[in-house]
Amino acid sequence: MFDFDEVIDRTGTNCAKWDSIESQHKPHGVLPMWVADMDFRSPQPIQNALKARVEQGVYGYSFIADEYFDAVISWMERRHDFLVEKEWIVPTPGVVSAIKICVNAFTKEDDAIIINKPVYYPFDFSIELNHRKIVENPMILENGKYNMDIDAFEKAIVENNVKMFILCNPYNPIGKVWKEEELKAIGDVCQKHHVIVVSDEIHQDFVYTDHIHLPFYNVDPAYKNFAVILTAPSKTFNLAGLQTSNIIIADKNLREKYQQTMERVGVNAPNFLGAIACMTAYNECELWVDELVEYIYDNFMYFDEFLKTNLPHIKLIQPEGLYLAWVDFRECGLDKDALEKKMLEEAGIWLDEGYIFGTGGEGFERFNLAVPRSVLEDACQRLLKAFQ
Repeated sequence: MFDFDEVIDRTGTNCAKWDSIESQHKPHGVLPMWVADMDFRSPQPIQNALKARVEQGVYGYSFIADEYFDAVISWMERRHDFLVEKEWIVPTPGVVSAIKICVNAFTKEDDAIIINKPVYYPFDFSIELNHRKIVENPMILENGKYNMDIDAFEKAIVENNVKMFILCNPYNPIGKVWKEEELKAIGDVCQKHHVIVVSDEIHQDFVYTDHIHLPFYNVDPAYKNFAVILTAPSKTFNLAGLQTSNIIIADKNLREKYQQTMERVGVNAPNFLGAIACMTAYNECELWVDELVEYIYDNFMYFDEFLKTNLPHIKLIQPEGLYLAWVDFRECGLDKDALEKKMLEEAGIWLDEGYIFGTGGEGFERFNLAVPRSVLEDACQRLLKAFQ
């Protein structure tokens, strides 16, 4: 019903993905598959709503209306069986901004914050830039699956007097969707040791096969007392440039600390266009999301079959969530610099290199598969030329 095969020319729009090739000193003609935004148009109802508002012609001060909160609440209940109350929702310009606000609101300088590795690299920046200490708890890869050593996690918390854990679910870049028993083990350890959990759930709408995204509060009602959930429409509907997220904080004390920190550092609510886009997305674009997720999963299956047939020494970590593929190149026998050079200069593909995600990432590459199939086919042929 929706045309995800259309190739859209995004050049000349100050697009980070396509218009920064020269400024980032990447080879001419390189195919960018690095940053996590999609090469699909946002749904037509969103385009219509934004166009109508822009054509009104007055762009003065605005506020977040009740209808906005109703749309967020309805989406979370319909899609994730997640019952959210209006007062829990704190609209914020973005999830990365929200992580930094949480770091400042709930910890102090030199406090320890624990994260898994490899993981979305702004987690590191959010901790380091605010003069907190990073404690790593590396994930374990066995038989193509990633798991956490919960005993090592607890030991690291105790030994380092950890104050916060930043959880990623679904997990960027490895594609893991945490199971209920895993989240329960994590939550119980954090509750036991008074560790605040910041759960980044921005990719919540991208889950595949029999995997189910479980919001952290749904694991145990007690977790509402010490956890914050980060959500946004940006990944699901390709709205990153509109800088809109919804931070869900059930505990009044935590919520007030978060809001006070926003006020102190001068972070305001999203702009009116972001609010319109979010509200329209959640109210009118559900069928589009269903077809989008199916299309992207088909891209994963195409990519997996291509690698198994043509490049069996390169292995896709089987996706549970995300539209980002985590691919194992370790059998190629290249160090991180040689792999990056070969990918750029011989394959002509610009990726987020695995090593930038930290411990356990070297030898891997992250591919953005939220692209038309013809673009993915091009990428596959480029890989074949360079790595067969």
